[in-house]
Amino acid sequence: MAQAMRRDPGHSLFATDGKPHPLQDALVGVTLVLGALAFISAQFHSLHLLSSWAGLVGILTGGYGQFISATTRERFLLVIGLGASAIGFYLGMAHGGLFTGVIN
Repeated sequence: MAQAMRRDPGHSLFATDGKPHPLQDALVGVTLVLGALAFISAQFHSLHLLSSWAGLVGILTGGYGQFISATTRERFLLVIGLGASAIGFYLGMAHGGLFTGVIN
C-alpha cells in the first residue's frame, strides 16, 4: 500500500519548529558577523582593539542568544559564532587588550 512520505524534522541537525524567530535569528547573524570580524582582525597585531571589542560583544550577544534560542539550528550557529568571537577576543587581549593605545 502506497503512503505519502512526510519529512520528519525531529531528526535533523537543523530542525526547526516551523515558527519565525526574528530576535533569535538577528542574534545569530550578529554573533556570526562579530565572530568573523573578531577572528579575522585578530590575525593582525595592530588591530587588537577591533578584535578584542568585537570578540567581547560577540560573546555577550552569543551568550544571550543561547539563553533564548528555540531551535537546534540557532544553537549550532551560535556556538560557531561564539567560538570565533572567543578566539578573536583572546588573541586581541594577548596582542594588547581593550584599552592599550587609547589610555596611556
